[in-house]
Amino acid sequence: MTKQRDSATEHIVIIGNGIAGITCAREVRKKSAKRITVISGESEFFFSRTALMYVYMGHMKFDHIQPYEDNFWRKNRIELVQAWVKQIDPAAKKVELQNGTAISYDKLVIATGSQPNKTGVTGEQLKGVLGMYSKQDLEHLEELTGGCKHAVIVGGGLIGIELAEMLHSRKIGVTFIVRENGFWGSILPPEEAALINRHIREHGIDLRLATTVTDIAGDAAGRVSSVVTNTGERIDCQVVGLTTGVSPNIGVIENSGIHARKGVLVNTFLETNIKDIYAIGDCAEQTSAIGLRKPVEAVWYTGRIMGETLANTLCGERSEYAPGHWFNSAKFFDIEYQTYGWVFARPLEYEAQFFWQHPDGKKSLRFSFHRNTRKFLGVVSLGIRLRQEFFNAFLDQDHSIDTVIRYLRKANFDPEFYERHETVIQAAFKSKHQLHAQQV
Repeated sequence: MTKQRDSATEHIVIIGNGIAGITCAREVRKKSAKRITVISGESEFFFSRTALMYVYMGHMKFDHIQPYEDNFWRKNRIELVQAWVKQIDPAAKKVELQNGTAISYDKLVIATGSQPNKTGVTGEQLKGVLGMYSKQDLEHLEELTGGCKHAVIVGGGLIGIELAEMLHSRKIGVTFIVRENGFWGSILPPEEAALINRHIREHGIDLRLATTVTDIAGDAAGRVSSVVTNTGERIDCQVVGLTTGVSPNIGVIENSGIHARKGVLVNTFLETNIKDIYAIGDCAEQTSAIGLRKPVEAVWYTGRIMGETLANTLCGERSEYAPGHWFNSAKFFDIEYQTYGWVFARPLEYEAQFFWQHPDGKKSLRFSFHRNTRKFLGVVSLGIRLRQEFFNAFLDQDHSIDTVIRYLRKANFDPEFYERHETVIQAAFKSKHQLHAQQV
């Protein structure tokens, strides 16, 4: 009886109310009566970070991207504290807040997410220069773009193209500066990058490839007025979006003794070097990478899985983080992107690839497979919706590329009235990579 009472009164404190932290809180509540406190200075309630762009574009109000009613937290006995954390004191097992108060914990979960990277370019401190990650960034962007005529976006990743679409929706001119020779060039193979390059420009975005910003200039009032590129060109603008990626937000662990490299270091059980302290989500870094995955993964679904996994551990069932097959999705204006398994922009030594592109230049598929065994390794899709469960099953069962191509129609998730392309794709594959198993 005593053991059960102690377990029920155990206090779990979670720093961060993103997908990782809130998933952990919800799953702990499902499994136990433990006291749960979630701390966040960014917002009172959990919201869908990926939907911030649609608030700016007028498709939704901020309330609409909060999945739970305001009284959900009280009903589920999850205490919310809207405050910024100053520091963690592991010896005293307490979290000190910037407002001068402190919260004691029995178990602590660090789920502080990411923060936008800085470029180190002169002028980053000027008014009008911002990242696009947080609720505060959204509010800042609203303030800055009231009279904005032209904006410059620096960095060719997913946040950059989202910001381009946001600004374009308000008829603000955009120059999009990308260091690589193609948009998202470290991830997309050259053909897909070229497809998206065309698509960005077709939407009226001034896309500059193989270009960098060397200086951000301001006016007498301290507001950004222009940027200078590595070619010496000066581009007038009133807003500069720095979207050169994100990095783990780990300032709260400074001087705490919690080990970190780029992120808070954890083992596969999401445990830090200090007992009863854990880290999950974008801020966590695996001490040793899992398979081909990067040690830090700033991806929505991995944060959710980490939250679920850690909840098991916190409730007495120590569980190892197992993210499964890699997948990701995004949208480049109106072209949807999906990837399952591993397809590298620059193929590995053992990797063969088959690429098909529709004549309209808006759809493509790329398959990766082992050049010797023909084992299916992964797929990248642009403009064609695919079923995740189909590819998960084929990756689980180590099917050959030949079998995947044979059953390709079952992988398509497009609505019934959409044009289908499987027959053409199968014929193209057969002509380039003669099937070894069953013929299409």
